[in-house]
Amino acid sequence: MTTNGERVACVCEQLTPRVAIDDVNPGDTIEAGRDGHVRHRGTVTDVAPHLGLLWIMDFLTGGRRLVDTAELTISHAPSTTLAESTDTEAPAA
Repeated sequence: MTTNGERVACVCEQLTPRVAIDDVNPGDTIEAGRDGHVRHRGTVTDVAPHLGLLWIMDFLTGGRRLVDTAELTISHAPSTTLAESTDTEAPAA
């Protein structure tokens, strides 16, 4: 919470590189922010590129949130899953 009582989801993390709304699809995990700081993070449920709008299931609140790309910068969120092994060799017998 800021000194004027305004609540901010997160101002501690920097956004990853910006993406266009045409590059966002349902199921993507995105970050939405302003001034270089993450305000919302979640999984995209719907996209209306012609309106510049998308909806996410917000990780912080657990609720659905409308994100207006005219007000917020959209970025794909960094992967939080462990990288899968690329070792495809069969184990030695």
